[in-house]
Amino acid sequence: MPTTIPSSISEIVHELAAAAGLSVASVDSGKDFNGAPTAKVQLRATTGALYPLELSESFAANAGRRAELSGELGEYLRVLAQRMRAPRPDVFLTLHGLPISLQQFSWPYHRSTSGADSFILHGVAQLAEPESALHAKVAASLTVTFAEVLPALEQPFAEAVTFNAVRKTLDLTQLEMLKSGNRQPVPVSTRYYSFREKRFIFSETNDAKRRDFIRTKVFWISARLGGNSGAWIADPYDTQYLDCSADNLRKAAQELEKEGLVHLDSTGDFAAATEKLASQADEFSARMQATLASLKPKFNEEMRAGHTNM
Repeated sequence: MPTTIPSSISEIVHELAAAAGLSVASVDSGKDFNGAPTAKVQLRATTGALYPLELSESFAANAGRRAELSGELGEYLRVLAQRMRAPRPDVFLTLHGLPISLQQFSWPYHRSTSGADSFILHGVAQLAEPESALHAKVAASLTVTFAEVLPALEQPFAEAVTFNAVRKTLDLTQLEMLKSGNRQPVPVSTRYYSFREKRFIFSETNDAKRRDFIRTKVFWISARLGGNSGAWIADPYDTQYLDCSADNLRKAAQELEKEGLVHLDSTGDFAAATEKLASQADEFSARMQATLASLKPKFNEEMRAGHTNM
């Protein structure tokens, strides 16, 4: 028998999505890792782009008791609406120049079945190079201590830190991009959180690194994958990943515009690649290949073979 989706979940998402400038294309029933019912929502932007959102049945009850959950879900959808104005809202860039499509995540996190004191989430990091089959199947492992920092283990509340942990693990050359293979571990732990400052810290960057990041991001998102549509410069996922402000990233984009590498829209938040930037394709491709070559197994071979906490 198909699972019935609680009307309250559908109502919550429809209302908040509309307020964010999104619409709900479809709502289907699903199941989480343990077989509990979920609502699988396809969100549609005004551009026609789609993005998946999955929420557990228990979320509706929790949101009813905790007003802050609905508030944060609304903020998540507002941020997502901005990201979906750009081509390929599923693609994120690493500091070493890898464009990766983060997809097929089985929300929400579930308790480890191996007895470990952690929560697990499966997903795929796909190299976002046209025609490439290279990818990494990941098993994100979130510690119980870290889980206490998050409002909930649902997609809207854990997506940013999970995606940034995947990027950071690639930066540390602890994931391999393969044509096939077993799941590889991605730690999501308090190493990325400052309890004193009450904020997440994934990478330390300066103006030069942020400028290079924006230059590379605009090449991949706009020139390579997006038909020269604008890439979102002020993405909060990137500000968290780079430990900087949205203004820092806008400043980097403004410097690139002065050099004739990007063209900013009237808001200053979206940058399209110019012909000058697109002509540097060989540089970005060579950097991507060098980064891929550096992704050698530096972690436990037993874990690499698939004997992970999944």
